[in-house]
Amino acid sequence: MKCRNCQTQLQHVVLDLGHAPPSNAYLSEAQLHEPETTFPLKIFVCHACWLVQTEDHTAADELFSSDYAYFSSTSQSWLKHARTYCEKIAEMLHLTRDSFVVEVASNDGYLLKNFVTMGVPCLGIEPTAGTADAAEQIGVPVLREFFGAATATRLAAGGQQADLICGNNVYAHVPDINDFTLGLRILLKQGGTVNLEFQHLKNMIVQNQFDTAYHEHFSYLSLTAVIQLFEKAGLRVFDLEELPTHGGSLRIYGCNKDDPRKTTAAVTAMLAEETRLGLQDLGLYLAFQQKADQVKNDFLAFLIEQKLAGRSVAAYGAAAKGNTLMNYAGLKHDLISFVCDAAASKQNKFMPGSHIPILHPAELAKRKPDWVVILPWNIAAEVMQQHEQTRRWGGNFVIAVPELKVLT
Repeated sequence: MKCRNCQTQLQHVVLDLGHAPPSNAYLSEAQLHEPETTFPLKIFVCHACWLVQTEDHTAADELFSSDYAYFSSTSQSWLKHARTYCEKIAEMLHLTRDSFVVEVASNDGYLLKNFVTMGVPCLGIEPTAGTADAAEQIGVPVLREFFGAATATRLAAGGQQADLICGNNVYAHVPDINDFTLGLRILLKQGGTVNLEFQHLKNMIVQNQFDTAYHEHFSYLSLTAVIQLFEKAGLRVFDLEELPTHGGSLRIYGCNKDDPRKTTAAVTAMLAEETRLGLQDLGLYLAFQQKADQVKNDFLAFLIEQKLAGRSVAAYGAAAKGNTLMNYAGLKHDLISFVCDAAASKQNKFMPGSHIPILHPAELAKRKPDWVVILPWNIAAEVMQQHEQTRRWGGNFVIAVPELKVLT
């Protein structure tokens, strides 16, 4: 396999998590009796441009199908994050009724609905039918396709270049990242701004967030790599913010290469920090597998201990990262009896690979497990607050990543 960015032959494996089905390929009861497709889940690093990337096996349309089950609006904290961003960026860029905002991977309209309320013209680009339907039902216009240079060229030719292009947690999900980035440049109006949010590779590696590796993530992004991707497309990263979302993310601000806005000290400082931490050093990447193995071993030992003691264990959050962890550990419903999730699209289905049933959150209070494993550890505080009654029957919360920890 060659690097998706610079075509260098990939030689260095960062993480090998064996074989697993796509992390969002939730199963119906009927599908439990059918063969289940799995793919190798192996992550490489390019020693030339430092883009970290998943071994290429699956096409995007296999991963982001019409029944794609992730709806952004399920998380109240994420809705608040989106609303705060829209208010901030609208003021910063002086967005008005004469502006035009495009969100790539607009999902169920969780973000763009704020611009609709403000009266700022906008368009979502979203290939999955279920989420696009949900967005249109709340008044968000949607173009139903995957984004790339061809889509951008068509929109620009129709006079629809954007003052703001935003994309939250989509940049890692595109198989042809160069074509996607070129599309950003084509769609961007002169003087316009690109905002992309993505989990920062720094945190994934340094904080052992290995469960964010899954097939839908084609790339794992450092600022070092993103700057090179932008430069190749004729764009420039001129500013950034660090965010707490998804275990630690970057929000980058991009513009056309010849834009007069100066590159800020925040960009220079983050590049220096990445170098200091070793994100341009193979040694950092090659030590990652051992850290992931330790998490898996500790988690299995904990679950077996509870099983032998006669204690019941359930999980909360049928998240993609949870599927990565459970499939790598080889878990089945003998150790975790069920998973609860607030998303109706996942309820009464089964986790891919492990086949653990997904139930309504009300089942926690009915079944009263001794332990609740919070799989989306990045929203653990929100989950504990919503289900504080768990403490009343003596139940406890625990996370496995970045390390096994009982939450108090």
